[in-house]
Amino acid sequence: MPFHKTMPITINTQTMKNTLLISLGLLLLTGCGNNSETSVDALLSGGDLEAIKARRQELSQQEKDLKISLRRIDSVIASREGNSNMPLVSTLELQPARFDHFLELQGDVQTKQNILLYPEMAGTLEQVYVKDGDQVRKGQALARIDDGGMASGLEQLRTQAALAETTFERQRRLWEQNIGSEIQYLQAKAQYESLTNQIRQAEAQLAKSVIRAPFSGIVDNVMQEQGSTVNPAAGMPVIRLVNLSDMYVEVDVPESYLPSVRPGKEVKIYLPVLGDSITTQVRQTGNYINPTNRSFSVEIPVPNASGTIKPNLTARVSINDYSSEDALLVPPSVISENADGQQYVYLAEDIDENGVGTAVKRLVTTGLSQGDQVEILSGIQAGDRIITEGARRVREGQEIQILNKA
Repeated sequence: MPFHKTMPITINTQTMKNTLLISLGLLLLTGCGNNSETSVDALLSGGDLEAIKARRQELSQQEKDLKISLRRIDSVIASREGNSNMPLVSTLELQPARFDHFLELQGDVQTKQNILLYPEMAGTLEQVYVKDGDQVRKGQALARIDDGGMASGLEQLRTQAALAETTFERQRRLWEQNIGSEIQYLQAKAQYESLTNQIRQAEAQLAKSVIRAPFSGIVDNVMQEQGSTVNPAAGMPVIRLVNLSDMYVEVDVPESYLPSVRPGKEVKIYLPVLGDSITTQVRQTGNYINPTNRSFSVEIPVPNASGTIKPNLTARVSINDYSSEDALLVPPSVISENADGQQYVYLAEDIDENGVGTAVKRLVTTGLSQGDQVEILSGIQAGDRIITEGARRVREGQEIQILNKA
């Protein structure tokens, strides 16, 4: 039996593509020919507007179906050839999300209760009752200055005042009974009132010999040793007292943010030295615009229950000046700009089941940005699929292969 050698069959991909296109076109033409009574010429000559609109919608759908079929054919051909010219891209379906923008500033932690205590009278520092780091209460005695005998003088005045009071009471009772002279009654009264006033003055003067805490806090530094001589005229403080429970940060905010930075706005404070972050709110905004730097002051309370935050610590302040509940957010990398300064993005449209779509350019208006997010104010809408990876490699109307087609 003679043996015949089988020759390999070579399939030309271009020929296959042309064949498929011709077959598809014949199918569409055949479908149209079966409905010759509704041909375009007949509809146009008839002048029925509703029928013309219906026919246009039908043809548009056929055109869309044809494009999808062509993409599928191109996809098969590309896979058979092992080489696809369509750029590979990734997309992101836009969904509304909350967006918070923060104004970044820098300031220092301060406290309104951080004072130096000075002596109110001259003398020797007789006793110091506290040391560095002690917790003290408001009104507590911190140090005492030698009063130079003022306490003894006060006791003598009190003794004299007690006798004057007794004399005055007796004279008053006698005067009420019409016994004795009026001048005796008035002299006793004047003597008692004079001594009472002297006692009050002596007590006030003696009180200056004791240095007391004007508020509760921590003794930060005892600056004068016991036995040293102090004098108000010398301007030498004795003790520094600090209250770490009422801390705050004051920052200067540009005047352009006056409408958006108000009391109650959320604030995030980061303390680099401590590596700690705090969430708080604006407590007070200034009512004066500084003409030097065109800014107004903002005061932000800093909770300090643990006492680890100290005055003059550097703080990075982020004030929430804008929020949106339904913002459309995109990465900054997907936004491009043309020669006219217009910003645009690329969307993926007409996506088939094989993940093949068309790149469509959309001009957009951007808003504020925060980190890796930019708010889009107009040009796109929720549900659009924006091209993220590969956006710089596509062009208007180009067919694209979407990697994340789900």
